[in-house]
Amino acid sequence: MIYLSFDATSFAQHNLGAYFTIQYGTNKIGENAQLFDPLTLGFPSREHLGKMEFSGVKIGNNAVLRSGSIIYCEVTIGDRFQCGHNVLIREKTVIGDNTSIGTASVIEGYTTIGSNTSIQSMVFIPTNTEIGDNVFIGPAATLTNDRYPPTGRPELKGPILDDNSVIGAKAVILPRVRIGKGAAVAAGAVVTRDVPAGKMAIGSPAKVRELPREMGRD
Repeated sequence: MIYLSFDATSFAQHNLGAYFTIQYGTNKIGENAQLFDPLTLGFPSREHLGKMEFSGVKIGNNAVLRSGSIIYCEVTIGDRFQCGHNVLIREKTVIGDNTSIGTASVIEGYTTIGSNTSIQSMVFIPTNTEIGDNVFIGPAATLTNDRYPPTGRPELKGPILDDNSVIGAKAVILPRVRIGKGAAVAAGAVVTRDVPAGKMAIGSPAKVRELPREMGRD
């Protein structure tokens, strides 16, 4: 079955799953979007849940949302977005155009992700993370926002991944670490300090090395 809250909207020229798509609030979805149920759109955040307030989401044109994914309220996503199965995107996340998120990845709330960015499967991105344009994040990479958990929410701050940076598979990046423009993090590295633009972090704890010539990115 399909559930629509009282103020949910109906959209033209897109394929909406007919049986198990749940919508909360006024969800605005662009043209030619493909939505494969079961999906949940506009799920209320903790503060909205008790008040039964439903704010909805905004998704651009030509999006592809695969089954099992949940997108919380007040999320804004650009054109030509794609996600794999069972992706979770929490509230107040903003995502640019031409960005993809792989299966079983988790994007916590209050996060920004730029355009032309590729996030592979099983990636964890915490609250208050900033990711630029043309970024690649490999499978099972983990970004963190709490160096000495558990601390209070006001202290939580995730990493910053500048434009054109590359994060290898199963890398771990600690809170507030900045990965500079065009920098890379090797697979399995544990990054505890900033990585300058155009450099590479290798090892655990990671040490900064020169970026291999074949990996140079503008």
